[in-house]
Amino acid sequence: MIRVVFFAQLREQLGTAKLDVSIERVKTLSELKQHLSLQNPSWESALANTKLLVAINHAYVKGNHALADGDEVAFFPPVTGG
Repeated sequence: MIRVVFFAQLREQLGTAKLDVSIERVKTLSELKQHLSLQNPSWESALANTKLLVAINHAYVKGNHALADGDEVAFFPPVTGG
């Protein structure tokens, strides 16, 4: 099982803070995004945002990564600071 968590305005936009996805359904980060987009069409544009930040097991990643059972994948909207 992969734990997927959403933070900040992304959580508000998607209407959920977390969910679990079977590792049998997705093997890569790209497959996970596609799977989530198909579950709810309104999520497609949010997850397609090229500025979206992703962390796997608390480490930021870019590109497509392999996923393993027990991974936590976190999606963050773009971060700004001051």
